[in-house]
Amino acid sequence: MSLIEAALRGGAVVLLVLVAAVLLRDARRVPAGVFSALFALGAACYTIVSASALAFEPSPWLLPLRLVAIGNPVVFCLFAAALFDDDFKPSWPHGLAWLAVVAFGVFSMWSGARSAGWICSGLGLACNAIGVWYVLAGSALDLVEARRRLRSVMVIVIALYSALIIVSEIALPGGSGGPALFLANSLGVLAITLVFSVMLLSVSRDGALISLPVSVSRVQIISPRRETAIAQEDQAERNEDGKQLATLRRLMDHDKAYREEGLSIGSLAAKLGIPEYALRRLINQRLGYRNFNAFLNFYRLDDVMAALADPSQEAVAILTIALDAGFQSLGPFNRAFKSQTGMTPSEFRRQQLSRSERVAAE
Repeated sequence: MSLIEAALRGGAVVLLVLVAAVLLRDARRVPAGVFSALFALGAACYTIVSASALAFEPSPWLLPLRLVAIGNPVVFCLFAAALFDDDFKPSWPHGLAWLAVVAFGVFSMWSGARSAGWICSGLGLACNAIGVWYVLAGSALDLVEARRRLRSVMVIVIALYSALIIVSEIALPGGSGGPALFLANSLGVLAITLVFSVMLLSVSRDGALISLPVSVSRVQIISPRRETAIAQEDQAERNEDGKQLATLRRLMDHDKAYREEGLSIGSLAAKLGIPEYALRRLINQRLGYRNFNAFLNFYRLDDVMAALADPSQEAVAILTIALDAGFQSLGPFNRAFKSQTGMTPSEFRRQQLSRSERVAAE
């Protein structure tokens, strides 16, 4: 292994381990923080075992590192799901998927069969594809601006780089294909690590993405006049947000905009006469929603629950009520309803109508 490659890989490993330690310290209570840290550790293990001096080394002490590296595509998939899907919850099948990929990787190493290696790499590519799907699937509905930037910058880059590594292992004889590719791999690892470190260290304790706090020295050098100007700007912004918020609430509560078919952030922003980014910020920062569908579903479910509890609408089909409220199909409606109430729409209707009958009887 050349001195340059050793320096690049050593720097990447140190940085990745530090990132994992910081994330476990600051964001260990949320799945996004935990899976980010695990992915960093997996990337550190891969950086070590893929070095030119160790790639074909049979030493037993490298086996745990190789196992972690083999399972890292699954961790990447879970990391992307935890970070970009607000409804994601880790479960035991995810652990079984990791064990299955690692077990097949062990079989591939033990058998030495090239076809087994291709299958193992194919599983890694499939995990990367699922991870990229999580990145792209909800991007149009994401209201967290920092997370939207992360979608387009970091995760796709990591996924593409990981895919290139896997493809190189499939296509090039002898694994990484020679000294030149080992060195290019090292450069790529360090570059990706830098991006990963800068972006991932902003994962907050509640799973959102936050900017770095203002330092004490920065606060101390702001003059009183500048502090007054900043306060006035903040007040003006709050006043403007207040007007926009009142208009938004009127559109939703009075005009029932959420019932419109195909309502999007763009069309709602056009109704308000503001840019899309301003509407995203308004709904996220002033109302606390992280996803546009969750914002719409708040109003839609309120409509549905009122209709299901109304004895005069007992004969109306649940699907009709859901479609009238703005839902596009039964599946998403049922999932949203059960997530909100803990019961199915039919159970909710029976409960509410029974309660109405008891009240009427009294």
